[in-house]
Amino acid sequence: MKTWSAGGWVVSAALCAVLPLPIAGQQSHRLSGDEVAVYNLAGHVEVVRGSGSDVVVHVTLGGSDAGDLRVEAGALGGRATFRVIYPGDAVVYPALGRGSRTNLDVRADGTFGGGHGGDRVEIRGSGRGVEAWADLVVEVPAGKDVEVRLAAGPLEIRGVRGDFDLHTGSGSVQGADVSGALKVDTGSGSVVVAGVTGTLDVDTGSGDADVTAVRGDLTVDTGSGSVTVRDVVGGAVDLDTGSGDIDASGIEATSLRADTGSGDIDLGGVSSPMVVLDTGSGDVTVTLLRDVDRLDVDTGSGSVTVRAPESLGGDVEVETGSGGIDFDLPLQVRSFRRDRIVGTLGDGDGRIRISTGSGNVRFLKN
Repeated sequence: MKTWSAGGWVVSAALCAVLPLPIAGQQSHRLSGDEVAVYNLAGHVEVVRGSGSDVVVHVTLGGSDAGDLRVEAGALGGRATFRVIYPGDAVVYPALGRGSRTNLDVRADGTFGGGHGGDRVEIRGSGRGVEAWADLVVEVPAGKDVEVRLAAGPLEIRGVRGDFDLHTGSGSVQGADVSGALKVDTGSGSVVVAGVTGTLDVDTGSGDADVTAVRGDLTVDTGSGSVTVRDVVGGAVDLDTGSGDIDASGIEATSLRADTGSGDIDLGGVSSPMVVLDTGSGDVTVTLLRDVDRLDVDTGSGSVTVRAPESLGGDVEVETGSGGIDFDLPLQVRSFRRDRIVGTLGDGDGRIRISTGSGNVRFLKN
């Protein structure tokens, strides 16, 4: 494979072409092939719609030690890759914030993630180290499979068509107008996505997730942070947070699951045959727009309120360790105790189970 170097940039000719730009310190690189991976330790990365057949990466270097960085592009693991190589074991990225830091293992070729070893590198907002970063704009034509790995910094994606896998160790993610499959993973940072046609998978270790206008399957998982979802039409919807509230409305899905270790669940305008809700500690409120095949609600400590049309039908079992039970719907009671009611609503076709360790349970008409 033919390579050449210029001004500290190392480029492989087989999968990358350099396009000179008039702005000093900025270069562009073309990546051929249907599968592309981009690696960068620090900076701001934007993924936007491109034209033609190649992915084009525009690079702008920053920091007092920017001249120590180099870029490599070439085939790795059957994919065209673009990698920003940082020297040493410490990188200073002031945008991370004074006192902030993140650590990861980085391989000699500039790749990271996937659990295949490497040397430990710390990225910090201040202190000793190489003060340098690379801001990237990745132009992607329709139909590509693109993975972006960023250790520290914000990620943005908009107006693209294809399959995208985005990772940032520490930084926010914003997305809009995406068709295809979008996976977003951030170790620490908020995620805001509006407008996905296809599948959306959001995972944040610590940070809020806000999702609007999805047409397809949706999965949101946050270790610590609130989850807000609006206007979802499609298949399965799965919402999970270790600690934080879940607030969703306008959900039309084949199934809906919401689980929080500690926090309230508030669901409005739900149209789904299967609804499963679980919170270790918190109140649950759900408004159903249609009959259900299955409704399961479980809270260790908290009240449960179900608002439903009068046509709601199902075999009903409600238990509360400490709290009252109130029905504003025509329930035919088969068994009654202070802490447990068994009966039938409507046609009795569905299955409705409500359990709370401590809290009231109410069924109200819409």
